[in-house]
This record gives sequence, C-alpha cells and structure tokens, in this order.
Amino acid sequence: MKAVRFTNWKTFPELKEIDRPTPGPGEVLLKVAGAGACHSDVAIFQDYDADFPVAHFLGPEYTLGHENSGWIEELGEGVTGLKKGDAYLIYGPIGCGHCRSCSRGQDTYCDNVAEMPYMGMGLGRDGGMAEYIVAPARNLVPLGDADPVEAAPLADAGLTPYHAIKTSMRQLEGGGKFALVIGLGGLGQLGVQMLKALTGATVIATDMKADAMAMAERNGAITVEGGPDQAAKIRELTGGRGVDAVFDFVGVKPTVEVAQQVVARRGRITVVGIAGGKVEWDFYTNPYEAELTNTYWGTIEDLYDVADLYRAGLIKPEVTVYPMDKALDAYQDLVDGKVSGRAVVAPHS
Repeated sequence: MKAVRFTNWKTFPELKEIDRPTPGPGEVLLKVAGAGACHSDVAIFQDYDADFPVAHFLGPEYTLGHENSGWIEELGEGVTGLKKGDAYLIYGPIGCGHCRSCSRGQDTYCDNVAEMPYMGMGLGRDGGMAEYIVAPARNLVPLGDADPVEAAPLADAGLTPYHAIKTSMRQLEGGGKFALVIGLGGLGQLGVQMLKALTGATVIATDMKADAMAMAERNGAITVEGGPDQAAKIRELTGGRGVDAVFDFVGVKPTVEVAQQVVARRGRITVVGIAGGKVEWDFYTNPYEAELTNTYWGTIEDLYDVADLYRAGLIKPEVTVYPMDKALDAYQDLVDGKVSGRAVVAPHS
C-alpha cells in the first residue's frame, strides 16, 4: 500500500510502498477515509532533530498522520462489539493504558510516558497517511453516518480547541463575557465555532490574514487585525474590562504578550499553540487572579463530544481534499502557507 513516510530529520517526507499492516490483539485495521496534514507534522520533519527533547519518541521511520478517520476493515483477536464497514474517528494519543491519566481517557498526560516507545498515531507509531491503519479498538470514536473524510481533522483540530474551551468554561459562564481566539488556522476556526455553539460569549478573533478573518466573521466572530494597536482595539471592544478567556493557537512570544495585555481580572489565558514562545510575568502587571496555562490535545471522552457537535451540524471543518498520489503536495502547500483550514488526504476518494 502507499504511505507518506517520515524518513529522517530535516528531510521532506516520501511517498512509499509498504506492506499493509495486520491488527494484533485488541486492535482494528481501518481503511483510511481521511488523514489531516498538521503543522505538528511539519515541525517533526522540518524543524526538529535528534537532539529535540522528545526526539526519542518521534524518531524515523514511520507513517505520518495523527488526525485520522476510517472504516473498519478487520478486527484483531479479542475485539468485539465493532462491525466491519462502520466509520470512526481515531483518538491519536496512546498512553500506557493503566495509569490515572489513561484511566480517564487522557493518554496525552500519561504518567508513564517515559516508558512508551511513541507518543501516538503518526507520532512515532504508524499513522493514517496511508491506505490502511491499525489502531487500538479503545481509541475508536463512532461517526455514524457523518462524512468521515471531512471529519478527519476533528481528531486534533477539533479535539484540541474543544478541550481548551471546556477547561475554561468557568470564565465564560453568565452574561457579558468575552472570548478571544488568537490565530485562525484550522484549530482557531473550529475554536470560534465551538465558542459560538457552547457559550453566550462575544467572540473576538485576530490574525494577520484577511481571508482567515473573513472566515471567522462568517462564523460569528468580531475580528481585529494584528498590528501595533491590536491589544488596544481588543480592549476597546470589551469596554476596557478585558477578555475573560483567551485562546492562543499560535504560542509565539508576541501572541502570548497580546494575551497578557488584554486578559481581564480573574480571566484565563490558554496557550494551545506549541511554538514555544517565552514571556515575562510579574505580580504588578498581571491582572489579579488571571491565569496563564496550557493544554495539549484532549481526552477520548472529549472526542466523543466533538463528534456529537459535528453530527449536530454545530461545527464544520474547512477542508481541502487531496488524493493519495498528491499527498506530498498537501504537506508542501502547508509549508508554503497555502492551506486555508485543513488539508486532508483521502486515499480512497
């Protein structure tokens, strides 16, 4: 079968012919419906090297793709209750399966991560940029009759903002609340939709790209363009009070600093983007009881919620679909900044 392989650090991936995998005990073989191309993938093959702090989890060679959906093709030994042909999202993180974090479905925070040979599907273990994928049966979230190709990015681009928003709901309860989305790529756009669906907050969104802001406006956000007076304009929209919950989907120093400048007292800044920006904090400039935190992906239970929102028509990822023989083009377009929303490779489309 064809698969997009990460072969070495600082090396663009290759489209290769590899053997079709076979599911082991407790696993399922799925015919891949869609695999989302993510900036995290680009960081792995373009930015990281063997000295990166978690490189031992991510070392080559393997198939990329951690945002995956597919139809069940074959059940491994001991798997029951699942039926061939049904469509599922695949929860990408894989932890030890028996610690406190994994027991609540939060494999991203596995207590025994240091003992794991990989971080998840497409992150050290073969992912979904292929015609078929093997996944633990536990990691499957049913899609019903929803379109699995369009839904594929929800496994990360939907799950990640949902978990960040869910953990900030205390700040958004009640009337007169404001939420700010910084960065309007695939995650930020879904974040805008989720905030509109789940809260009564006024949603403000900011980016440097006019087309991205136009898309956010269509989904109900008030937009502010990036620039030297960005923070002042955002505070003005809140009547000077500040934003109750800020979601930074970029995570570079300037974006976190904007978040710090606009957050309200008792507000919350959640840095979701993993660009690694470093900022200063001090008691006298931080609004009283304002929180600065971060999140990473979410739980399996969260992904069930995301799938429900999608089936109900409350969220809709913006996708550009590529056939398998154009899979490398999807990554090149991502590198070149040509992708609006999410690029999805559909091997069987």
